Amino acid sequence: MRFITSRLIKLGILKDDLDYHFVRASMVIIFFFFGYQKWFNYEAQALIPYISHGPLIFWMNPVVGIRGATWFLGVAEWAFGLLLLLGFWNKLLGILGAIGSCFSFIATFTILPFFPDGWEPSVGGFPAMTEHVAFLMKDLVLLAASFYLLRQDVLRTASAREPYRGWQEVETVKGTLRRPA
Repeated sequence: MRFITSRLIKLGILKDDLDYHFVRASMVIIFFFFGYQKWFNYEAQALIPYISHGPLIFWMNPVVGIRGATWFLGVAEWAFGLLLLLGFWNKLLGILGAIGSCFSFIATFTILPFFPDGWEPSVGGFPAMTEHVAFLMKDLVLLAASFYLLRQDVLRTASAREPYRGWQEVETVKGTLRRPA
């Protein structure tokens, strides 16, 4: 195990902010492709049951129609992705993108308990996910990544400001970090 650990260290896995930049770049790519899909009819048709059963987005199909709902979602996803991309240089824009990203994945993950026939009874007594529920499970991980970016950008923005009472400096592996006391 020491051999593996030492090789990973030599490869640069402990390089400052590698995880932060990797998560940010991944989320930008995800939002680009998720938003891109929304412009096609096949995706609009596939999203009908998800939008119809979402407690936060159910209103979209009756108000703007199926295509309008998916176009709205596509534009929102591109906007969040653009804000996350700009967050590489401007943490305040990154915060806005991360907030939008968090809301996006909260809105989709909350569909899970309301999706009809999302769970099949299994022989062992524990229900098994159907493909619709399994598809939504990825949003829990994407919500965690969004929250990570939000937290990091808020910390970086706060630590870039002049220190004030209530903040304390904490020694970390990567250096000194200011955080709320």
